[in-house]
Amino acid sequence: MIDITAYAGLFFSALIAATLLPMQSEAVLVGLILASKQSPVLLIVVASLGNILGAVINWLMGRGIERFKDRTWFPAKGAVLERAQNWYSRYGKWSLLLSWLPIIGDPLTVIAGVMREPLRTFIVLVAIGKITRYIFIAAVTLKAM
Repeated sequence: MIDITAYAGLFFSALIAATLLPMQSEAVLVGLILASKQSPVLLIVVASLGNILGAVINWLMGRGIERFKDRTWFPAKGAVLERAQNWYSRYGKWSLLLSWLPIIGDPLTVIAGVMREPLRTFIVLVAIGKITRYIFIAAVTLKAM
């Protein structure tokens, strides 16, 4: 029987982890694999979908973020935003393969939105990185069992 709460918890932890909010979906995935009650393949799919959706939320935020850059409360002042845009211009869409990395991955997905990366390209490249990460984590966990 499928435990929907386990999958829902994993999905939402992966979604939140992909936004700018702090969360560790990898620990949830490993815990669920170690519990051996759910299919590792389905866990990878659920975690990947949640994490990709979270990245799309960042991309959407990036699409409208520039209008706030001159506000006093806005955390990324003009120079920081400009530096991020220059970095993305230099390395381009292929840098999205690194969207799974801690610290730089989430802001990278926001900047992709700012830079108007086409959503289709964005999703494909982000999915490659994020799915590969979850497969790797699952494989290491299963091998250690």
